[in-house]
Amino acid sequence: MIQLLFLVLFAEGIVAFLLMVKIGPLRELAMKGLDQVKTGKGLATLKTLACTMLVIMVSSVTSILKIQNRGTKLGTVTPMDQVLWRTHLLEASLMGYSLFLGLVIDRLHHYLCKLIGLRKSVGSSKQEVEKLQKEHLHLKEKEEKASKQVRLLQEEVSSLTEKLQNQKLESEAKEKRALSAEANVTALQKQAEDLLLEYDRLLEDNQNLQTQSLSFRG
Repeated sequence: MIQLLFLVLFAEGIVAFLLMVKIGPLRELAMKGLDQVKTGKGLATLKTLACTMLVIMVSSVTSILKIQNRGTKLGTVTPMDQVLWRTHLLEASLMGYSLFLGLVIDRLHHYLCKLIGLRKSVGSSKQEVEKLQKEHLHLKEKEEKASKQVRLLQEEVSSLTEKLQNQKLESEAKEKRALSAEANVTALQKQAEDLLLEYDRLLEDNQNLQTQSLSFRG
């Protein structure tokens, strides 16, 4: 019994050490082994063994107390009682250490599982953050391209506006020249009419003079 308890305690110590200290893939192997033990009937078996060891430990402690009480009553402890007392004390100590290490291993396994889950969630969160950063950079590039296009369009609009204003000014100048030319044409037409009237008057005067000259000759 004692040799078996030493073996269990040694095995639990190794498992606890592997869970606390990462040595290559040994921690992963220990975690997988504990996962398999805790799944299915393995967990119930472990609980049964733990309860059995607890009952045996309580029985050993009770035996130790009985031996002490008997020695107190008799005033002396027989060699047989001393051997039994040491045996029960060693068994109870080994069982207590085994149960304590088992609890430590269970808690280490639990917290390591949580830590692995948190690392996975952190890894996925990092991937999401990197993805969002890439999308942000992509959107920023698109925004820069769009701003460049907007600037180019604004420059084109300003250029077209300037051209339109120049054409408007040219059109106004041409309109002024056309109005001036129209006024000149009107003035020339009036002058031509005056000249025609003057020409007709001169023709009439010429005819009158010719008529008078003929009458003088006759």
